[in-house]
Amino acid sequence: MRARPAAAAGSSIAVAAFDAALTAAERRLVARLNSPPAIQAFLEQLTYSPDDFYRSPLRVLRERRAHCFDGALFAAAALQRLGHRPLLLDLVANGRDDEHMLALFQFGRCWGAIAKSNTTGLRYRDPVYRSVRELAMSYFAQYFNVEREKTLRGYTGPLDLRAFDRQRWLTEDATADLISTRTEQIRQIVLVDARTARTLPPVDERSFAAGLLGANLDALYRPEPATRRR
Repeated sequence: MRARPAAAAGSSIAVAAFDAALTAAERRLVARLNSPPAIQAFLEQLTYSPDDFYRSPLRVLRERRAHCFDGALFAAAALQRLGHRPLLLDLVANGRDDEHMLALFQFGRCWGAIAKSNTTGLRYRDPVYRSVRELAMSYFAQYFNVEREKTLRGYTGPLDLRAFDRQRWLTEDATADLISTRTEQIRQIVLVDARTARTLPPVDERSFAAGLLGANLDALYRPEPATRRR
């Protein structure tokens, strides 16, 4: 499937810098990333990185490792080459789990997402969601921590990475830090309020086991023990 961009993003100085830095072998590899599923398949081949270092798309391509932030940046870069806008969406947890980053794309009026994740349920989404909120909510049931708590609470974005073209976000690692800071400054859209969160049951054992299939267990977020309510 080749998702047709809702609006062409065009080229930029950041894309030009990325293209100029590629070797012949890297150009051939990037040329094969000709659809959202192909981009997701490439992310699946990467080693999941447990560190806090933010990599540019160029470094991801060369090191073959990424966490969710790096993976989303790379996916956004690859999507832009296909004519999509390079958009990030930050899924926000309740303070007892990691946040999760998605690269968004559209097919007509519907939204889909590409993502690198250490768990099975927080990766690709087909472009069948009529709104960004609907897409974000599709991650709710699979968004849980090691205590089996459902932790998704909201999202920020979408953030258009063309705002960082002058900082050459496709090739400069330092710009990834700027992007991370910007995502924290965007107004959060609440998906699950505190009152509703208190009613949520834990994830069942089969879903929990399925979600962690193949995960790097050492890289999972470990929250402090929950305080019992009296």
